[in-house]
Amino acid sequence: MKIDVVSITAHQFIRNLGGLKTVLHKAATHAELKKVDATVLFSTRLVPDQFALNKQIQITCDTAKFCISRLTDLTPPSFDDSEASLEEFIDRIDQTIAFLETVKAEDFAGYESREITFYWNPGSKLSGDIYLQQYALPNFYFHLTTAYSILRSVGVDLGKADFLGAMDWQKA
Repeated sequence: MKIDVVSITAHQFIRNLGGLKTVLHKAATHAELKKVDATVLFSTRLVPDQFALNKQIQITCDTAKFCISRLTDLTPPSFDDSEASLEEFIDRIDQTIAFLETVKAEDFAGYESREITFYWNPGSKLSGDIYLQQYALPNFYFHLTTAYSILRSVGVDLGKADFLGAMDWQKA
C-alpha cells in the first residue's frame, strides 16, 4: 500500500488529536479523584524552560492546522490562545479536527515544491516536502509527546496504549 501525504498528515493528526482528547479526559478524572483543580494541570511543565501543558496542546493543534494550510491553499481556523479549561481545550482540538476533516488528497497537489517560510527565520525557506519531513511531523509529535509526558509526570494513569490509541488491526 502506498502512503499518500493526506494519510500521513491529516488522517494521522486527526487520530492523534483524538487520542489527546482521551488523555485530557483521563487527566480531568485524575484531578477530580485527587481533589486538584484541573486548571492547575494546564500550567504544569516538565522543566522550567519548557512550555506548560496549555501551550503544548495549543502548539500541537497549531502544528497540525498550519502543516495542512502551508501545504495546501486551505485557510486554517484561528485561535486566540486563551483556553483555560478542559472544555476550551477540547473545543480547540475539535475545531482543529473539523478543519483537518475537510482536506482531500487533491488539495496537496504540488506540495513538495511549495516554499515555506517562517517569521522567526527571515531569509530562509524550506521546500514543502522538507518542511513536512523535517519540521511539521517531528514538531507535532514532539508537542503531543510532551503533553502526554507532563500528565504522566503528575500521576495521571496513562500508558503507551493511551498515546498510540486504537489501531486498525486486521485478521492475520
